[in-house]
Amino acid sequence: MLKRIESLRAEASAAIAAAPDAVALEELRVRHLGRKSELTRLLRGIAELEPAERGPVGAAANAARAALEGELAARRERLEAAEIEGSLAAEAIDVTLPGTPPVAVGHLNLLTRTRREIEDVFVGLGYRVMEGPEVEHDFYNFTALNHPPGHPARQAQDSFYIDPETLPEAVVNERGLPPGPTDVLLRTHTSPMQVRGMEAQRPPLFIVVPGAAYRRDTIDATHLPMFHQVEGLAVAEGISLADLAGTLDHAAKALFGPERRTRLKPDYFPFTEPSVQVDVSCFACDGSGRLAGGERDPLCKGTGWIEILGAGMVDPNVFGFVEDGYDPETTQGFAFGMGIERIAMLKHGIPDLRLFVESDVRFLEQFA
Repeated sequence: MLKRIESLRAEASAAIAAAPDAVALEELRVRHLGRKSELTRLLRGIAELEPAERGPVGAAANAARAALEGELAARRERLEAAEIEGSLAAEAIDVTLPGTPPVAVGHLNLLTRTRREIEDVFVGLGYRVMEGPEVEHDFYNFTALNHPPGHPARQAQDSFYIDPETLPEAVVNERGLPPGPTDVLLRTHTSPMQVRGMEAQRPPLFIVVPGAAYRRDTIDATHLPMFHQVEGLAVAEGISLADLAGTLDHAAKALFGPERRTRLKPDYFPFTEPSVQVDVSCFACDGSGRLAGGERDPLCKGTGWIEILGAGMVDPNVFGFVEDGYDPETTQGFAFGMGIERIAMLKHGIPDLRLFVESDVRFLEQFA
């Protein structure tokens, strides 16, 4: 029995000394000192031995167990020390090497920057920035903006409807106006916030509404099915077309430079009367229509003027859809709308609208 104990001790000692890592060392502890190990079974069976054998066998087994536990602890300390040394060596920093260059921070997209520039101009004039839903009721998108069912202007903007059910026939309401269909669509402009803004606040009201709009357009250099607009609305006592002209002239100078000039030309929009097209003097040819070499300016097509937005005095019919505080007989105001992509393209000489959505880093990094 004593020889077997010595043999078990020698076998375990050799294995412990050769253990490569902490996992292997734990497996050896369980194998040689665990509850099911042979040495543990010998200690449990001492009571069954002859009385003369119990003392020598018990002493030898306990001595073997204590010796192995000491060897395990010593080996564990050496392995942990070696692991720490290895980690320190692997994680050592050579202070003579050049530092890691900083990662470049991101920047705002050009459209976001342009939108904020436009907002800043009008906030400086006392306007308030509002936002509205992109999924809009037909009533606000068309009918309340003087586009009753059947109006030809609807066809140019008819877009992405959410509810494909058959639309009910229009009926004339108590105010003599046909209500819009009860359908829902992706808004085709940010102008629906004209009526929503007036419903939320009595005059005076000065707001600009930036946001995305959607139309069923082909994709080419000047058209996308999704684009961005800024709608403006001013309603207050005594507002006139002259106030509109002065406001937009100030905005054009703030966006394109103080030397710019503006002009208003008659136009047509269903929700303004009278309506105007606003042009700004060309900044490529300084309004002459000719470049420095004498050739025709392709940007303004030789006219010296570039169209930037549409505007006009709010049609009284639009006020008629807002009952509280907006009497169409006495209320006056003006509205305007501009495309954010168009303003950005003109300011930075961008030739193709598709560049805004292609995520080409070479293009985007030019405006960092």
